[in-house]
Amino acid sequence: MRIILFILTSSFVSAVPKLTVTWEKNWLYIHGDHLPGVMRVHYLEAYCRANSQTTDWSKHTVVGHETKLVSAARDGSKIELLCVLSDGVTVKHTITTTDDEVDFRLTAHNPSDKRSEAHWAQPCVRVGVFTGTGAKKTSNKYAYVEKSFIFLDGKQAMMPTRDWAMEARYIPGQVWTAPGVARADVNPRPLHKDVPDNGLIGCYSLDEKMLFATAWEPYQELFQGVGRCLHSDFRIGGLKPDQTLRIKGKIYLVENNLKALLIRYRKDFPDHLKKHRN
Repeated sequence: MRIILFILTSSFVSAVPKLTVTWEKNWLYIHGDHLPGVMRVHYLEAYCRANSQTTDWSKHTVVGHETKLVSAARDGSKIELLCVLSDGVTVKHTITTTDDEVDFRLTAHNPSDKRSEAHWAQPCVRVGVFTGTGAKKTSNKYAYVEKSFIFLDGKQAMMPTRDWAMEARYIPGQVWTAPGVARADVNPRPLHKDVPDNGLIGCYSLDEKMLFATAWEPYQELFQGVGRCLHSDFRIGGLKPDQTLRIKGKIYLVENNLKALLIRYRKDFPDHLKKHRN
């Protein structure tokens, strides 16, 4: 009996993923004993209108929303959220974890008789603690930038990349538009002249033993922000009346193996290959 109980207990413990999530007051927390610390995600920071690159963030761009916790698994492996936007659009979020990723599955729906003005949204991932450049370590809010990357010219490009943009309505920061997205419809921070090679943005941990990366489909932009943060901001596109859109995203927290990360990303986001190839 003791042997059977031990086996059952061991199986239960091993089934709990290394990563777990909690959510409170618009913040998603990613926990893991193997992480440099708890990762915070402003989830969600904002839903946004189009024509946003040169306009006032508060007066024009932000679409009001409220997020509620619908359910949370006791072991931290799954949570469900519901966002209700000021124009009536609803976005259901199912967030699950494994040992080395957080998976996002969203369903956005417009139940109204008017087209929604919400074109994109911002999950703001705070990477200061992960990179060892948090507020407790340094007063330089942009020290993490040099540990961050996207992909340009067929290879990994560490930030600040070539042709780093410096001017915009609000500075600093750096924005890269997704393929097919109008340059007028992204964050009002300095806008890089090129579209990235793929939809991944990420950074290295302080000891460089781990990689963080994130991607969404469909996505609006990649963004290096001003809160020790990195973004892959997902696209909604202004839903028509009664239109439904399914959106998916990933946060990878993996061993430092860039080749393996790229293989995994390409498998998870096959549509990105088509978009970035055209």
